[in-house]
Amino acid sequence: MSSPPERTRVASSRAGGRQGRRALAGEALVASFYDAVGLLFAPFDGSRWFKLSMVCLFLGGGTPTAAFNWTFALPGEVSVRPGIERARTYIGNHLWLVVLVILLGLAITAGGLYVRSVFRFILVDTIVTHEISVRAAWAELRPLGRSYFRWLVGLVFSAAAALAATAFAAFEYLRSAAAAGTSSLAFSVVLVAILLFIGLAGLVLMVIVTLTDDLVVPLMYAEQIPLGAAWRKLARRLRFEAGAFTLYVLLRFLVSLGVAVLVLLLLFPILFSVFSGVILAVALVVLALKMVGLAWVWNGATILVATAAAMLLTGFLLVLLSAAGMPGQVLLQGFGMRFASPRFPSVESLWLSSRRGGQAHELPTAERPVGREK
Repeated sequence: MSSPPERTRVASSRAGGRQGRRALAGEALVASFYDAVGLLFAPFDGSRWFKLSMVCLFLGGGTPTAAFNWTFALPGEVSVRPGIERARTYIGNHLWLVVLVILLGLAITAGGLYVRSVFRFILVDTIVTHEISVRAAWAELRPLGRSYFRWLVGLVFSAAAALAATAFAAFEYLRSAAAAGTSSLAFSVVLVAILLFIGLAGLVLMVIVTLTDDLVVPLMYAEQIPLGAAWRKLARRLRFEAGAFTLYVLLRFLVSLGVAVLVLLLLFPILFSVFSGVILAVALVVLALKMVGLAWVWNGATILVATAAAMLLTGFLLVLLSAAGMPGQVLLQGFGMRFASPRFPSVESLWLSSRRGGQAHELPTAERPVGREK
């Protein structure tokens, strides 16, 4: 895997002097579709699919708007709710366990964000080179991932702190207003305004993270610069092409929603069959135990068996979800890279050098931005 700086230097002189028409969001989407097809199907490589699926698993699996809510109607003999309630009570009665759970949750969150940050650059590298070596790419791209990780952690915890402060202030205000006998209309208006503010803040954060993933990360990768410097370059471009970037964001979310719907339609019958099979298997186990005069009792052995089965099922579902959603992640990331390409010569040089190496999918001439060399 050649390093990003080498690819950038190879073609920067050719890409730097171009003044062609800026590609529209629709053109970038069409180009990214051909890129995704070329990466995933020309030729088909099962190993590449599996590695990309594992990478995309930490990036959201390609279904950012999809949510699954499954309820298990398991037999009463194997109900896990009493065990969960006992564990919750036990943890609540021991302060050190509460602290341990909080620290463990923070550590898992930070670890997940770090892996996500590095894997985002690995996805960009795979789209450019049509090769994926997670170990080599991890070592090479880890400095860029750390820059992204620090920014992402700061953003997440700042947003969480701001949300907590807003919720606390709103709760105190609403409680005081209720105690003072404020009219129901004024109370409702204030409540709706608070909810709208929180929703708007969440939408702004979502747009910022999307622009960072789609446009800033490829620029960091191409120029080997920290996130702050890349965002400053993007901000300057945003001021000159606000309309084009707005259209890109709208189209990007529409495509994301379409990908989520397609994945749901694909996975729903599969997931329904899997969960139905799990329920049937559990019922058969309980029935078999009853036939030999035994009953299911939660103890060390049964907890171990249930935990192993749950881990296997969870692993299978995660692999299934990531494999189904991975093409969507590749499409969306490529969409951002194609949109950024004519606006940042260093990003365009990645495609040019990759094309000379025979790695990138060659688009039909009519679908390339006007005024650009082949």
